[in-house]
Amino acid sequence: MTSPTTPSLRLTAAVLILMASLLTAAAQQVKADAATDREMTGEPIFSHPMQYTGMVNYEGEMIPSFVYGDFYVFDKLVFKSPAQARKYYKIANNIKKVYPLACEIQATVNRTIAHMDSLPTKKEKDAYLKQQEKELKAEYYPRLKKLTFAQGKLLIKLIDRQCDMTGYELIKKYMGGFKAGFYNAFASLFGASLKKEYDPEVDDRLTERAILLIESGQM
Repeated sequence: MTSPTTPSLRLTAAVLILMASLLTAAAQQVKADAATDREMTGEPIFSHPMQYTGMVNYEGEMIPSFVYGDFYVFDKLVFKSPAQARKYYKIANNIKKVYPLACEIQATVNRTIAHMDSLPTKKEKDAYLKQQEKELKAEYYPRLKKLTFAQGKLLIKLIDRQCDMTGYELIKKYMGGFKAGFYNAFASLFGASLKKEYDPEVDDRLTERAILLIESGQM
């Protein structure tokens, strides 16, 4: 006759099963491929650029010709755990929300610089900058205050990427060192820095990968 299982044996078996489940979960790897990208971040916000260039002769037959924009091919990212994958895709989702805003700011900066260069006197430039500051606050403040803390820090870096100048350098160059210092001190209260530079090779390598895929309409 088989003896009944003791409580200690049942507990030991339960612990072993739990440990095996945890080890299995830890061993699972998540790969970042195009299908996963779309599932985790949704539809692309930009379409892949394509331009019709006319009809061309191909082996005696006239066929339409198209020129496509850059298309990026990366090695698949392999995450050690689903949590690591979620962290990456959270960053990618934040980029989708913030990157268009960084592009707008880039266009505004370029337009402002071009107009300032056309003004002959410092007095006219100062007046124009004062007007621009007022208009930009009215336009962007309601949108910026809706960003999360992580999205705000990301935007600071993306401004450096798009404008080739940090937010601090931009403010200092066009509004003076006092305002640059004031705004940077204000940002530091929230653990951010307008002097933060974008580093596509090391610190922001995965961010750069996501941006290239988003720019080309692949994510």
